[in-house]
Amino acid sequence: MLKKVFVLAVLAVFALLLFRSFGWTDAGTELNEVATRYAEDGPQEVGAANLVTAVIVTYRGLDTLGEVTILFLTASIIGFFLATGRKGEHVPPTVRNTSEILQTASRVITPVIFLIGIYVFINGHLTPGGGFQGGAIVASGLVLMLLANPGRKVSHSLISAVESISGISFVLLGILGIILASGFLDNSILGYGRFGTLFSAGAIPVIYIFVGLKVGSELSGIVSNLQQTTKEDI
Repeated sequence: MLKKVFVLAVLAVFALLLFRSFGWTDAGTELNEVATRYAEDGPQEVGAANLVTAVIVTYRGLDTLGEVTILFLTASIIGFFLATGRKGEHVPPTVRNTSEILQTASRVITPVIFLIGIYVFINGHLTPGGGFQGGAIVASGLVLMLLANPGRKVSHSLISAVESISGISFVLLGILGIILASGFLDNSILGYGRFGTLFSAGAIPVIYIFVGLKVGSELSGIVSNLQQTTKEDI
C-alpha cells in the first residue's frame, strides 16, 4: 500500500512540473541568430535542398562524428558482453519454426526494405532522412529476415568489413574537408552540381552513404549478436 502511495505521489509531482513547464514555455515566432544564419546562407553555402541535413553533416559535422562514435562504442560494448555470456555454453539453440506466410512475406518485403533504406540515405540532401534513418531501415530489414528464418546466420566478417570501410571513409572525407576546403566534412571538396538534383550538395550524398552503411552495419551487428546468444533464435 505504501509503495503505491509513493508511486502516485511521484507521478503527481511529475505531472505538476510538466504542467507548469507548459506555462514557462514561450512559443518562438522568430528564428534566433544561429537559425537565421543557417536559413539565409545555408542553401548557397552548401547547395543542399534539405537544410537540416546540411546543418548536421557540414556545419555540425563534429557532432555527427560524435554520434557515430557513440553508436560504434554501444555496438562494441553489447557485442563484448554478449560474447562473454556465451563462454562455456555448448548447448545448441533450438530453432523455432515459422509460418510459410512469414517466410514468403520476408522474401518479398526484405529487399524492398533494403531498397528504401538505401534510397533514404542517398537522398538525404533532398528529402527528410539521411544516414541514421536509412541505416536503421536497413537494419530493420535484417530483423525481418531473421524473424522469418531463425536458422539463417549472418556473416560477422562482412558486417565488420562494411562498418570499418564506411567508418574510415567517413573520417577521411572529413579530413579532406580540412585539407582541401575550410573545415571538417566541408562538402565543397566536390562540385555542388545543380541545386535540387541527386548529384548536388557536394560531398553530402557521399558522406551520408558512408554514414548509412556504418549505422546499418552496427545495428545489424547488434541484432546478429542478440540472435546468437538466445537459446531460441529470434
